[in-house]
Amino acid sequence: MSPIQSSAHRAENQSPPFSGHNAFRSDPLLKDIAADMPRGLRADFETVGKFVSSTEAQDLARIANRSVPELRTHDGSGNRIDQVDFHPSWHALMRRSVSIGLQGSVWEGRREEKGFAHQARGIRFYLTAGLECGHLCPLTMTNASIAAIMASPRIEKSWAPQVVSRRYDSSHRPAMQKTGVTIGMGMTEKQGGTDVRANESRAVRAGEGVYRLEGHKWFLSAPMSDAFVMLAKTGGGDGEALSCFLVPRILEDGTLNGLRLQRLKDKLGNRSNASSEVEFSETYGFLLGGEGEGIRTILDMVTLTRLDCALASAGMMRASLAEAVHHCRHRRVFGDLLIDQSLMSRVLADLALDVAAATALSLRLARAFDNARDDPAEAAIARLMTPVVKYWVCKIAPSVIYEVMECMGGNGYVEDRALARHYREAPVNAIWEGSGNVMALDVLRVLTRGKELCEVALQSINKDLGAAGPKTLDVLRACMAVAESDEGAGRLLTEQLALAAAAAELTRLGAGHVAEAFVETRLGGAWRSTYGMLDARFDARQIVDLLYPPAS
Repeated sequence: MSPIQSSAHRAENQSPPFSGHNAFRSDPLLKDIAADMPRGLRADFETVGKFVSSTEAQDLARIANRSVPELRTHDGSGNRIDQVDFHPSWHALMRRSVSIGLQGSVWEGRREEKGFAHQARGIRFYLTAGLECGHLCPLTMTNASIAAIMASPRIEKSWAPQVVSRRYDSSHRPAMQKTGVTIGMGMTEKQGGTDVRANESRAVRAGEGVYRLEGHKWFLSAPMSDAFVMLAKTGGGDGEALSCFLVPRILEDGTLNGLRLQRLKDKLGNRSNASSEVEFSETYGFLLGGEGEGIRTILDMVTLTRLDCALASAGMMRASLAEAVHHCRHRRVFGDLLIDQSLMSRVLADLALDVAAATALSLRLARAFDNARDDPAEAAIARLMTPVVKYWVCKIAPSVIYEVMECMGGNGYVEDRALARHYREAPVNAIWEGSGNVMALDVLRVLTRGKELCEVALQSINKDLGAAGPKTLDVLRACMAVAESDEGAGRLLTEQLALAAAAAELTRLGAGHVAEAFVETRLGGAWRSTYGMLDARFDARQIVDLLYPPAS
């Protein structure tokens, strides 16, 4: 080989592989958030952090998204089987995530997680989202399904133990014959989409608590699940109303329950996970809650899934930016390391502020969930801030991850790295379980029907923000006044609430220079539409090094 040929194959100005570190240990903000939790939980987080950063885990994530699920509607003899086949890498990710309780640890009542159940699961979920988000979809719904199942104690008694089991069982058998189950969801229909009140599927009583369903679902999430929480109309005439049902995929005698999968969705992202269209007839389901209480029953489930949307988006942003910082610490351009060039360091620092805010805000919401039962103020914060957090964290993820991609140039645009996968995945959490406008409308609903809840949240923000609190409250109250008379201003109010609450939480956590920079740049009213707008008052390199410390 000639010297010219050999030099062409030497990668002398490339960053080393981004693996082998510990995603928890290398995240100072996350460690601060977990500092008051029991030592055993922090050890668990380190274990998860080590796994998600390993080469083995990265390979599983890559392969699971390359080897997309396949639908088999019939077997070789022409029998209907409606089965979705997955690559072993998917099952490996599912097995691992179920073993650490992502499918239901908040319902286990473990002593070491008392008072921290949602936060502890949230940190595990956040770290895992930085690895691969597709397989988290069924685990999110499984965890949240208990909130709906609890509306019917008889169903809860038999199904809850299967849901919280930390044993992943992918076999195609009746749910009660398995060592653990997953639960999917079917809400939207072709003619209604977000407007589930326009649903046409119907259910007729077939026995005590058992109904026969007929209709279709335009999006049946995770169709390989063992059962689905679904909405259908009951009653007739003026008394017709939506009710909620738990619909098994396979009946107790081993026969299919009439859920006929039409096709799998060909999605932009979320490639490792299956979503389908389904038609059903002579399909049996168990009533959850009372007839006509479907929306109220399923909303308890939806609230939990919205928390997971925010946690997943924050986790993807953190993992993406961490890789970009790693790249910039090793890549030389025009003779200098990228990290040492002021334009680049300011972009990275500006991104780091939003990622830190998204992390703090998402886990602050998890803390409100943990405390809501015993503290009315925390319950009020959970009610108002769930749509706020879901709106802002999920909505900034695509722009953050795109900007991260630009920091890495062509190296970030290829499928060899996780970044392209994260970028495709980023929009789904803003769309799923309520798009931006739906979240804004939910915030307005609180404003008009429970303004006292808003006041509780405002006082919490004021207390935690310190000196910046009073002025921020003036801005928020002005936004509330506008939104009360102008529904179209709902997004303005929602975003301002998110920014203020994120600033308050960073300040409460003692994030110092990071909190100060976020307050000044996000609450100060400065014009900005892209990243990299920090001025010289803020030490960009210090912000990056604080939040993404160099490897020792």
